[in-house]
Parts: sequence; C-alpha cells; structure tokens
Amino acid sequence: MGAPLVALRGASLGYDGAAVLEHVTLTVEQGELLALLGPNGAGKTTLLRGIAGLLPLLAGHLEYGFDRRRTPPGYVAQRETLDPIFPLTAHEVVLMGTYARLARIQPVGRRQHRAATRRLAEAGLEAIAEQPFSTLSGGQKQRVLIARALAGEPPLLLLDEPTAGVDPLAATAILDTITRLHRDHGLAVVLVTHQLQLVRPLADAVLWVEEGRVSKGTADDLAGQRMLGTFGGGERR
Repeated sequence: MGAPLVALRGASLGYDGAAVLEHVTLTVEQGELLALLGPNGAGKTTLLRGIAGLLPLLAGHLEYGFDRRRTPPGYVAQRETLDPIFPLTAHEVVLMGTYARLARIQPVGRRQHRAATRRLAEAGLEAIAEQPFSTLSGGQKQRVLIARALAGEPPLLLLDEPTAGVDPLAATAILDTITRLHRDHGLAVVLVTHQLQLVRPLADAVLWVEEGRVSKGTADDLAGQRMLGTFGGGERR
C-alpha cells in the first residue's frame, strides 16, 4: 500500500483557539470511502474542514499524499447557495470547479468546458446542462455541486451531508452518483451523514466523532461500542 492521501497526526481542530477535536490521528487511503458519523455538534464538519485544509490546525500535523496546491480536495459544503441574482446554468456552475487549475491569467478554454460537460454526464445531468441552477430541484443542485467539486479532477472528495433535506428518491440518486464516481475513478470519499443505513453497504470504514475524539473502524466494530443508526438534524460545525 502506498502513502495515504491524507494523514492527521496528533491534530487538534477548533475555532478561535478553542479545540473541538483533540489528538486526532487518522489516515484517508487512496480509493477509500469513509462514512463520517457522530452526534449533533460533535465536530464532524470541523473534521471535514480540517481534512480539506480549510481550517488551520491548533496543534499536530496534516500531511497530503498529493499536491494540494495544484489539485485541492473536492469539497461540497453542507449548506451552499448561489445567489440567484447571477443566472448561472448548471454547466457554468460545474465549470467553476476547473478554475483552481488555471494559471493566474489563463482563460477558460475548450478543455475546461469539456471537463464540465463530462462531469455533468457522469452525474446523469447532461440533459439539464443549460438550465438555470436556481430552478433545479434540491437533489439536482447537490449533484451539480458534486460535479463542480470533481471538475478539477481531485483525488479526494469531501461531502458534508449531501443527502440532507432531499427526498428519498433524490438521496438515492445522489448516493448512486457518489458510488459510481468512487468505483469508476478510484476516488477517495469522506462522507458526513446521519443515515448510516444508506451508506453502510458502500463504506469501507466509519469515522466516529464524539466527545472531542475520533475513532476509525468498520461499522460492525464501532456498533459494539455505541449505537450507529440514524441521527436527526444537522450541524454547522
């Protein structure tokens, strides 16, 4: 096995100098799909932001097995809205995901447009490419945002409750998209969820966040220590 994609070693994460999570040591391996679970307010989003490099560590070390400056992790936040005053199409939203790989003065070209078209097709959304993003259903918007996160061809996709607030049919479509991308591209995925039963057949392992600590193991391993089921609500941190 090669070097992990991400390694946190003795890391503390939090806000304004106050730790939410402490002594976090874990790895995300290439091609691994991890379900990230825990009670409301435990710090799941904090951990995801830390893995993404969006939240500076208070202590410890964060190492990447890829060039994060050139290909940052794909990240889909829990609640993301685009101002409807900007009438972007689904294709234009996905195209935004290619910008990180452009040189400072490099214009968007055919290659970037092809990448956006390809990612929309992989998400099963090529038919709505020219529709305004603001008019799409909640499930369609989430799949467009996933396509945008992958337009820069990252090795790692981080998702904060992508099925929250959508109906069961849309949730299934979102998870099918994630599973297909994971399988077809060897993509590593870390997925925050309150619905273990939906992702349990898909996950290689579970990250459990509680009382400032993070445990990694199989769902069966952790079920012997705590109840892993469906947790209500969401969290901002």
